[in-house]
Amino acid sequence: MCIYPSRTHLVCLRCRGSYKYSIGQGPARCPQCRGDLLDAGPHLEVPRKVDKASWRALEAVLESGLNFSGGCCGTGPGYRPRTPREVRERLIFAERTGTPIAEALAAADPAIGDRLPSVARTERRVG
Repeated sequence: MCIYPSRTHLVCLRCRGSYKYSIGQGPARCPQCRGDLLDAGPHLEVPRKVDKASWRALEAVLESGLNFSGGCCGTGPGYRPRTPREVRERLIFAERTGTPIAEALAAADPAIGDRLPSVARTERRVG
């Protein structure tokens, strides 16, 4: 049985604020700083206000066009990077391979192909 959320997170990246409103409703501007609010989706895990690194990663994800809207039957929004390091790794991967940035940011481990030969060699030696 599919359960669709009725509320979504509107996020202000400037003041690191998050507000929950009914989907399709809510202000276009932040009530605190009057900056733009972005619809981050209902499944966003909001970082703590003092966690600047997580907010920088969230900013990169939201500005690439991704959001935290889930799929059908509880599949969730999929992987999203939580740290600036994860964002950097995926941006380098996107540049090197020509993968679209949004697709690279949504990949759980985009560079796994780079690491498979060393893992395979280790497994052969052990096995």
